[in-house]
Amino acid sequence: MKHLFLLAVLALTSLTASSQTSSNSSSRPDSPAQFLGYKIGERFTPHYRVLAYAQQVARQMPARVRLLPYGTTHEGRQLMAVAVASEANMARLDEIRTNNLKRIGMLDGQPSGTNQPPIAWLSYNVHGNEAVSSEAFMEVLYRLLDPTDAVSQKIMNTTVVILDPGLNPDGHDRYVNWYNQMMGQNPNPTPFAREHVEPWPGGRYTHYLFDPNRDWAWQTQEITQHRMALYQQWMPHLHGDFHEMGVESPYYFAPSAKPYHEDITPFQRQFQQTIGQYCSRYFDRNGWLYYTRERFDLFYPSYGDTYPTYNGAIGMTYEQGGNSRAGLAIEKQDGDTLTLRQRIDHHYTASIATLESVADRPAEVVKEFGQFFDKSRNSPVGPYKTYIIKSNGDAGRLKALQQLLDRNKITYGYAGKAQTLAGFNYTTQKNDKTVSVAAEDMLISAYQPKSTLLKILFEPNSNLEDSATYDITAWSLPYAFGLQTYGLTTRLTPGPIPTASKPASSTVTKPYAYVVRWQSLPAVQMLAGLLKQKVRVRAAEKPFELDDKTYPSGTLIITRAGNERFGDRFDGIVQAEAAKTSADITPVQTGFVAKGSDFGSDFVTGLKAPRVALVVGDGTPPPSAGEVWHYFDQELNYPITLVNGTSLADIQWSKLDVLILPTNYNYSRYLNDRSLSAMKEWIRAGGKLIAMERAASFLAGKDGFDLKEKEEKPKDKGKEKGNPADSLKTYGDRERVAISDDIPGSIYRVNIDTTHPLGFGLSGGYYTLIQNAFNFDFLKDGWNVGYLKADNYVAGFSGKNAKEKLKNTLLMGVQNLGRGSIVYLADDPLFRGFWYNGKLLFGNAVFMVGN
Repeated sequence: MKHLFLLAVLALTSLTASSQTSSNSSSRPDSPAQFLGYKIGERFTPHYRVLAYAQQVARQMPARVRLLPYGTTHEGRQLMAVAVASEANMARLDEIRTNNLKRIGMLDGQPSGTNQPPIAWLSYNVHGNEAVSSEAFMEVLYRLLDPTDAVSQKIMNTTVVILDPGLNPDGHDRYVNWYNQMMGQNPNPTPFAREHVEPWPGGRYTHYLFDPNRDWAWQTQEITQHRMALYQQWMPHLHGDFHEMGVESPYYFAPSAKPYHEDITPFQRQFQQTIGQYCSRYFDRNGWLYYTRERFDLFYPSYGDTYPTYNGAIGMTYEQGGNSRAGLAIEKQDGDTLTLRQRIDHHYTASIATLESVADRPAEVVKEFGQFFDKSRNSPVGPYKTYIIKSNGDAGRLKALQQLLDRNKITYGYAGKAQTLAGFNYTTQKNDKTVSVAAEDMLISAYQPKSTLLKILFEPNSNLEDSATYDITAWSLPYAFGLQTYGLTTRLTPGPIPTASKPASSTVTKPYAYVVRWQSLPAVQMLAGLLKQKVRVRAAEKPFELDDKTYPSGTLIITRAGNERFGDRFDGIVQAEAAKTSADITPVQTGFVAKGSDFGSDFVTGLKAPRVALVVGDGTPPPSAGEVWHYFDQELNYPITLVNGTSLADIQWSKLDVLILPTNYNYSRYLNDRSLSAMKEWIRAGGKLIAMERAASFLAGKDGFDLKEKEEKPKDKGKEKGNPADSLKTYGDRERVAISDDIPGSIYRVNIDTTHPLGFGLSGGYYTLIQNAFNFDFLKDGWNVGYLKADNYVAGFSGKNAKEKLKNTLLMGVQNLGRGSIVYLADDPLFRGFWYNGKLLFGNAVFMVGN
């Protein structure tokens, strides 16, 4: 309670600080050193002190500074941005914001006739252990309010600046608190000193170990949801995203590396050069090293540079050498010592240079921004002018997609009438001359302000100008959500969302049972909720028909029989869970089905409430563990025990039903022969092991595990053709040669055995995002539930060698071992929390397999 009280006080202070006045409101505010009691760069500043400095400045300069609190983190820390402007612009700040939204069609009404200044937004510390940028924020804020500085005055007279001092406060304080505990009176620059070796999971990630810089479009994390709600209220003309990289690297700023997405406008491309010219001018003057046009591209849509770019802004990434290893000072390989003060100087300087580049051409920036949205509304990019999405009776998937669209301010409606048109079929990947549009189909028109973002999120296969890219190369939402989608070249106008008709009142007053279609996440959530309350739930192994309705394999059956102990509370418990999760539930009066197995059949299996554990710790990429943790803790609200890999030898196996092994590079250290032997005995006794990605690869070929890698094809021993010297490698081409084995996130269509519990509910098809070509052979005695044939590629870049490996390859399999089972998953069905289709698959692995 004390913690919550302090948070409430902080939030109240944030809300009221801008309205407080001070005797020196017309002078310069306190410097960071005056307020903190130490010079910037002498130590790392906790998040609450960074915000306290902003609050102090707002109290002292109320006519120039306004605080914009926008939520709290999972751990209760305040999220807050700071608006800085001239007195004239601050006096009409709300008008400037709403005029901007009206100009681009995101708010009804006509903008007033007053001059529109550009809005420049700088985001600091999205990766918590890249803590230098929060320090730089305080100096940037102080500099912008210097009445004697010509550059600052130019920026303030032409531009509204929004500064976000810390996008990831939980990660920031995780790092800062650790580092401040490690350091002595003086920093130790020795690279192997403990203050340069941050422990797992590190401060880079959110509370649930997600990477917030990959979450801009998907908005799976609450800090992203809060921030993007504020972002959509402002829609800045420029956005700068500040980061750190390895210690040995100098500084990176725009222009970005290729690939650029094809829909980035000529002006946005040109302004990348402009930013580089301004930054290089300052860096050259100071003799600082930097580079451009390498490594950091503009393609994947969910970064802090690309997402603003696809929303009309000028978006850039800035990278300072240092990261969590650098601390206050670290010795580099060349013998120089990199200090925190130097790193702050670089980010501070790049911030001012970027703002100056906008201040020198405000009218042009505003005009081009407006033209971007004019084109979006009147002549949208891309071949498809309308998207049709069919729910096929699965409201859960459609609702999840709509939530994502709502958060991104992409508007949609419904077809309103039945008609037949030509269009692109995402499932067949072919043009279809007879697309049947039903009145209740969801319709998204490309003629809207967010048209470019819509096109990029829905494009079946993104055009890649350069295959050497920094992140995944495919993300198409119809495949991620498993929804039947069509792209039409015809423009259709969306109709209003149909009023939900009330279902016919059930004549069943006291149902014999309730049935729940097993088709998407809401069904998994409902199952988890019922099992937590010790309600007995069964699942149909085979499809069945009842009351003229067909139910698929995996359908949940909650009978009154077996749940008598709940008495009159039974119906209320089941109905409450259905309402909470929006699961598709039907009361039935009998267990005697028209086709299939009756409810008392052996083919209707009782489901247990499993005791689940997840291995975490050193060697595990934190997001690989975080995705699973978040899935259980936030999406299912189902208990999961996190176990350090170093504790595997001490597990009390009898207290565990399911063990999940995410990707980890240290399993050879954690799982020695003794531990593996104990694990296999536990499986034989009825345990279930779920091995994901590299965990599956680690087990492949080991005694007792049937998973094997395919044998290498014998090389052609025939007579070599041509001169051997002609096939020698060139050093300068080494990166291009290496990517032939690479697959940085490509979409493949998976052949699924939907009769197996691991494939339940996936009859509509399953698409996966593959990031590693693991080359697994088919199981000889187990169940090959998900696999690739020779022609399953759908979208994204796959290197030549990687593509070959993935032909006729196992992706998802189940091995029976004694009374237990092993689930092999060669991909990550929970990738970044946005691959919605995988959430049902993972629910199958946890709750359905082995029962």
